[in-house]
Amino acid sequence: MTALKKYFYLSSAFLSGACLVMMTLLITAQIAARFMGAVIPSSEDFAGWLLSATIFFGLAYTFHEGAHIRVTMLLVRLGATKRRYFEFFNLATGLLISGYLAFYTFHTVYESYDFGDVTDTYLVVPLWMVQMPMAIGSLFLFIAMVDSFVVMLMGKTPRYIVNEDEMSKEV
Repeated sequence: MTALKKYFYLSSAFLSGACLVMMTLLITAQIAARFMGAVIPSSEDFAGWLLSATIFFGLAYTFHEGAHIRVTMLLVRLGATKRRYFEFFNLATGLLISGYLAFYTFHTVYESYDFGDVTDTYLVVPLWMVQMPMAIGSLFLFIAMVDSFVVMLMGKTPRYIVNEDEMSKEV
């Protein structure tokens, strides 16, 4: 794996982890503030937005590592040729879905920016800022799927399949 691909997937994992840590710190601060009779405005909203960012930033890394939930019981029992065809079909379908998702989440971000939409919470935040992590995470997933598809076209086995096969042997 090239250094660029390695850092791409690690940045996906790092962004996801950083959002998870920020969400945990925010919730912990809110709990502490309540014990002292104070409130952190819109902390629940920010925690929800950070949860969304955590999920979407982590999509590319978990896909690459084979940690997504997939029904592999059927796939591991297929012959190598049939499995390869199924994986091509799965990746092509995933490319269409993730490409559609990435395009329309970026379109939504653009429209929110263009119209000047803001959140309807106690603290007013431009909506495009809240939506941007979802769009970037969707794009990361699309790039990860393109990467795996190209690897398969080159006749090699994508890393997610190698990792899934290793995990199925351990069970």
